[in-house]
Amino acid sequence: MNFEQNENQLMIAQMVRDFAEKEIRPHFMEWDESQEFPVHIFKKLGELGLMGVFIPEEYGGSGFSYFEYITVVAEIAKVCGSIGLSVAAHNSLCTGHIYYHGSEEQKKKYLPKLASAEWIGAWGLTETGTGSDAGGMNTTAVLEGDHWVLNGSKNFITHGKSGDVAVVIARTGEKGATNGTSAFIIEKGTPGFSAGKKENKMGMRASETCELIFNDCRIPKENLIGLVGEGFKQAMQILDGGRISIGALSLGIAKGAYEAALKYSKEREQFGQPISKFQSIAFKLADMATEIEAAELLLYQAAYLKNNKKKMTKESAIAKYYASEVAVRTANEAVQIFGGYGYTKDFPVEKFYRDAKLCTIGEGTSEIQKLVISREILK
Repeated sequence: MNFEQNENQLMIAQMVRDFAEKEIRPHFMEWDESQEFPVHIFKKLGELGLMGVFIPEEYGGSGFSYFEYITVVAEIAKVCGSIGLSVAAHNSLCTGHIYYHGSEEQKKKYLPKLASAEWIGAWGLTETGTGSDAGGMNTTAVLEGDHWVLNGSKNFITHGKSGDVAVVIARTGEKGATNGTSAFIIEKGTPGFSAGKKENKMGMRASETCELIFNDCRIPKENLIGLVGEGFKQAMQILDGGRISIGALSLGIAKGAYEAALKYSKEREQFGQPISKFQSIAFKLADMATEIEAAELLLYQAAYLKNNKKKMTKESAIAKYYASEVAVRTANEAVQIFGGYGYTKDFPVEKFYRDAKLCTIGEGTSEIQKLVISREILK
């Protein structure tokens, strides 16, 4: 496995860095404070081909691999975790679900709009009472003639309000059964489909998180993705790839926090010398650098398997688990290196600190990752 960055990755990394410096850095704290979801930024990212990174060109995407995808998400997250999160959710969840499991008609209808960011995508699995226990969901879909009728709600949904189309998993059979759920495509404006409460979050505040509500929501039966009863199976496969996304998000946040702390440690002087000269600070930086390198290698191992269509359930869970915990530790140490200034909003590390925690929760908590890993190694 050769993880040396290819020409595409180097080119994309520079393009994303330039975009982030010009379009995101001047405004990210403003969006964070106001909780604004900057839709116009994602339209511009769509023009650059970054909202359909691994979608084939025939469907309007860029046709790149998961190596390039990691590069995109991580480079954005080095500047702003919120924008990185939304790019990851749009690409790997809604868009990815339709690409990997949708019919040819569904792909041709939705993927070009999603890959260009003409439409923003959402993905709904989690419910108020069923987070990690997704199999116990209460949202139902009943077939009535030529339509499916959905009732229930989903929460913690990225782009739940601003999304133009959502892929939603609903119960079509017995609660808890592995074949008891199905996946559906629902467009914004469909009668009975609405957004509910918008969450007021600690971090990732410019990435919109809302409740989805279904009240006798009728959708054409052709909006079913795949076969009846395949919803949970499809969702688990999507989450395998999604864990690479959150791992890349974690990697970007960790790198952003580390680079800020490294720069500050060389500039800040105490007792007549830069604080980087003190072993206590130097060793913190050494630990941060080591863990970031390890997280990156784990991510690229999982991406290599994904690119080659090999099973990577264990590897993606390991990468996501480790990278997300590294992001939290790195952000924490970055705040410590900045000292009192790290606790203020005048410097970027306090935002990395708030944003990082989501990575240990979203798309499967660290505890769920350990459950997945342990099951795989004990088979």
